[in-house]
Amino acid sequence: MNLRTAPGPSALPARALPARALPARALPALALPVLSLSALVAALVWTIRYDGNFTDPAGLSWRYAACWALFAVALLALRRVPAALVVPLVLAGAVAVTATGLVAAPRTSTDSYRYAWDGRVQSAGVSPYDHAPQDPALGRLRDPWLFPTGAAACTGPDRARIPSAGDTPHCTRINRPAVHTIYPPVAEAYFLAVDRLSPEGARHKPLQIGGGLLSLGVSGALLLILRRRGTDPRGVAYWAWCPAVPIEAVNNAHVDVLGVLLAVAGLGLVAARSLARRAGGGLVLGAAVATKLMPAIVLPGALSGVRRVRDAVAVLLPAAAFTALAYLPYVLLSHGSVFGYLGGYVEEEGYEDPSAGSRYALLRLVLPGDWAVAVLLAVMAGVCGYVLWRGDPRRPWSGALLVTGWAFVLLTPGYSWYALLLVGLVALDGRWEWLGVAVAGPAVYVTGQAFGSRGAVSAVAYGAAALLVLVVTAVRWQRQRGAGPGTESA
Repeated sequence: MNLRTAPGPSALPARALPARALPARALPALALPVLSLSALVAALVWTIRYDGNFTDPAGLSWRYAACWALFAVALLALRRVPAALVVPLVLAGAVAVTATGLVAAPRTSTDSYRYAWDGRVQSAGVSPYDHAPQDPALGRLRDPWLFPTGAAACTGPDRARIPSAGDTPHCTRINRPAVHTIYPPVAEAYFLAVDRLSPEGARHKPLQIGGGLLSLGVSGALLLILRRRGTDPRGVAYWAWCPAVPIEAVNNAHVDVLGVLLAVAGLGLVAARSLARRAGGGLVLGAAVATKLMPAIVLPGALSGVRRVRDAVAVLLPAAAFTALAYLPYVLLSHGSVFGYLGGYVEEEGYEDPSAGSRYALLRLVLPGDWAVAVLLAVMAGVCGYVLWRGDPRRPWSGALLVTGWAFVLLTPGYSWYALLLVGLVALDGRWEWLGVAVAGPAVYVTGQAFGSRGAVSAVAYGAAALLVLVVTAVRWQRQRGAGPGTESA
């Protein structure tokens, strides 16, 4: 599909009523959307309060499935809402859905405990890159919440034992306590800010609240971009009502949501024609990369259809400069590497060994394991080249979604929070079929435990997601051909 001439579908086709008919028919038109949205909120509370990640992954999987099904129903119902009521309903739903993430402690991830520790360490004037959590040098900063003691407190799959003197067991909620942090500097600055603003004994709540505020910020940024472009604001609901947002961005408080906010805002600026705004977009995209590294994958989209060197430099130079300068203070303050455990993490997750784990699951179905990395690089080079040459510079998120989506399909990541970036891009571009890739993440992460084989579940889930993308893309292409040249898809 030519990205330059086919800007893609609007987020959700409107079924707007005439303005004079609005008062009489508004309430009936709102009944189904409000009912389905209420059911989604109730299902999310039911799911997030259920602590079954280790004890009942099959039961938790069914709860996830119910949430995603209700999410689909709510999106379909939103299509018939009168245009004048769309924005208030979407934003009210965003607040309600986001708030569900606050009803329990983190359920399926312990990453936020590392965030809390890194913030505490920085508040004490210590670089987070210099010491692992179990280092005795930081023993004075430990408290019973993050570092419980005793046999009873140290029992459970979410507790990691740490060395201690004497017979009393010592443990921590922080995963991988023997390794240094891997989070980039903007994320670390966020952890520090949350720690400084948190009251004593607040535990996990400040990070969850921070995740909720950032999630609502993404909704606001999406709404601003779509309305400025005259696009249907229903697309915001793809993010604002998505079950992945309250589960991963709020309940598990993953810092990825900050990267999504910066990536969305950066792409919105890059879409402008002026060099000054493009440079500003490059700076914001650099901040996104310095938050979680993964948003670097949207950079080819930010350069969609660029023909002049100065237009590319206006984005890439500020992005690279911001990333480098963000690292500089930590480089000067740290005695160790500011990349921490990043190399070990890549090896541990199987990205360097395609024959192990659930990575490259689809490629390994048809290729020898040793070929996976080479084929991945070749395919992604082709996708990036296509976006750079044929992409629409007015819609950089279209190219970013294409690159990000196929990277996920080929890498088959097993962590559900990685898909937050993908969901944000779907909300900008409106190509709902890519949400299947976002569903595949929790299927591997949670359902894979129930089946005892994340590799098999990964192949099925990502295979089904890829098939959905291909089928819907083919149908859309055929409809565009039938509608004639220059007609936008509906």
